[in-house]
Amino acid sequence: MKRIIFLPLILLLFFFSFTLNAQNQPVYAGLNSDEQLAFVGMPLADLIERFGSPRSVIAERGNEVWQDDVVFQYNGADFYIYRDRIWQIKLASTQGVSNGDRKSAVLQTLGNRAEDRGDHLFVQITGRDWPLIMRVNFSSSNNSGQVTAIYIYRPDF
Repeated sequence: MKRIIFLPLILLLFFFSFTLNAQNQPVYAGLNSDEQLAFVGMPLADLIERFGSPRSVIAERGNEVWQDDVVFQYNGADFYIYRDRIWQIKLASTQGVSNGDRKSAVLQTLGNRAEDRGDHLFVQITGRDWPLIMRVNFSSSNNSGQVTAIYIYRPDF
C-alpha cells in the first residue's frame, strides 16, 4: 500500500525537477551563433511569443537621456528594446566566447577580426541585413582580463 502512494509522489518530484532545470537554462540554449544574431532586430511581440514573459524588466540609464533603455531580462540574456524592436542583446556566451574566459583565449578564438581596445574588443559582424557589432568587455580591477560582458548590437541605432 505504501508503494502505491510513494510512486505518484516520486513521479511528481521527477517531473518538477526537469521543469525547474529547464527554467535555469539560458533562453538561447541549443541555438547556434547565427540564430543568436537574429535576435537583434526581432520585434518585441516575437520575443515575448518565443520566450514568454521576462524574468524582470528594468530601465538602464545611458550617458544621455535619449540613451535610456528598457531591458527585458531572461536567463542568460538581456534584450535592450528601442520602440518595438530589440537593438542590443547581452549574452553570457556567443561566437565561441563566454563570460569568465581570459582575454588571450578570446583573442585566439576571434582572431584578426577583433579590434583590441584594451578593456574591450570590437568585432564587426558581416553578412546580415544591417550592421552588427560584438563588444566583449574585460575586467580591469584585478588585471585578470576575464570576460565580464558580451554585447551584440546595431551601431546604427
